[in-house]
Amino acid sequence: MHLVAIGGSDAGISAALRARELDPSVDVTVVVADAYPNFSICGIPYYFSREVQPWQSLAHRTHADLEATGMRLRLNTFATDIDVDARALTVRDEDGGLSQIGYDELIVGTGALPSHAGIAGLDALTPDDGVHVMHSMGDTFALERFLDDRDPKTAIIVGAGYVGLEMAEAFTVRGLAVTQIQRGPEVLSTLDPELGAIVRAELDDHGVDVLTDTTVAGIEQTTAGLTVHGTRHGEPIVRTADVVLVVVGVRPNTDLLERAGARLGAGRAVVVDDAMRTGLPNVWAAGDGIVTHHRLLGETYLPLGTTSHKQGRTAGENAIGGDARFAGSVGTQVVKVFDLVAARTGLRDHEAIATGLAPRTVSAVADDHKRYYPGAQPITIRITGDERDGRLLGAQLVGRLGTETAKRVDTYATALFAGLTVQQVSDLDLSYTPPLGSPWDAVQVATQQWSRTLALELTA
Repeated sequence: MHLVAIGGSDAGISAALRARELDPSVDVTVVVADAYPNFSICGIPYYFSREVQPWQSLAHRTHADLEATGMRLRLNTFATDIDVDARALTVRDEDGGLSQIGYDELIVGTGALPSHAGIAGLDALTPDDGVHVMHSMGDTFALERFLDDRDPKTAIIVGAGYVGLEMAEAFTVRGLAVTQIQRGPEVLSTLDPELGAIVRAELDDHGVDVLTDTTVAGIEQTTAGLTVHGTRHGEPIVRTADVVLVVVGVRPNTDLLERAGARLGAGRAVVVDDAMRTGLPNVWAAGDGIVTHHRLLGETYLPLGTTSHKQGRTAGENAIGGDARFAGSVGTQVVKVFDLVAARTGLRDHEAIATGLAPRTVSAVADDHKRYYPGAQPITIRITGDERDGRLLGAQLVGRLGTETAKRVDTYATALFAGLTVQQVSDLDLSYTPPLGSPWDAVQVATQQWSRTLALELTA
């Protein structure tokens, strides 16, 4: 049996590893568009902050490690077409030559592409001009060369999502004066604005100039440098910098599968079932190019590295005859911004309302451990539950680095996965010792505040 996987990132490599793990007799070829298989794109900001060195450290596994598992890697090879009937994949090598690879089963993990959000001028500007995206190791090397060769002093980051915030920290650490532009009312739009404001204050404290409610219309090269044009509160603004980084999200890379006949769904991502079948015979898909089965929302588009790993593993097992299922996502995410950690899981109010639920969100502030033990720090938590049945729907947390905010959001994520009520989270048997927690953990202080608020409203 010959299994071909397209994509050298999370989904494709996870699929290949799982297939070889379950059946070492399976012949596995992985087609990789560049020369950097199994590199951690999520770790790139920490390379720029110099916390991770050298760049080779970003590899989850080396080329040799991957080939030692028995898989064959076709690097610098771009998949151009799928002939479903003939079970043949057309590829283009780095010299431009075309050839075909026959397969018995095909797994497509082509991922996503950077979004340009309709910003004029981006197509005309290059990394040599100082305009960059952050999506691949090639992007990484291009930006690193620019920083080394041009020694820029000022930077504009368009976008204040996870990567934008991480790169704001990295640029600041490297001595650049950073302006961060965000379209929404607060940074980190995956959180409620009340929590986004806490993250923004952290950026302010570290000298980042944050412009919210600002839409970027275009970027051009001028005698003053790279000039960004936009509007803020309906008024025109102009900002100039030596380097511009555009990180305004991604779009699914579906061209290959769409031309082969696959169906598109949420976010124009490829539709798959929970076994990762595309509906095309002998063709599976996983990763950032496909829809996500969300346990609370149903079918959506939510590209996350953790999800891609799980989907790839599922596809790899099923492509060789298994019966695995992707159990679904609850959208758990976390980011470090300087000395702050922000996390979320599940739904916010507007997302819950859109699915016909009756959400109620309540805020609480709880110490990460007993206050009498030195170093206690507050965690701000917002709990969303359903007013009708008390079911936990989501949680958002912001706390200082070291407060185990990331692990606490995992408790809520586990509760969401299990379908627990807010009250049942309060009943969980969680660990306690004064240096690390409290008899009622911060997780439970917040859920109890939710229950108490609703009870008071009912009796008012």
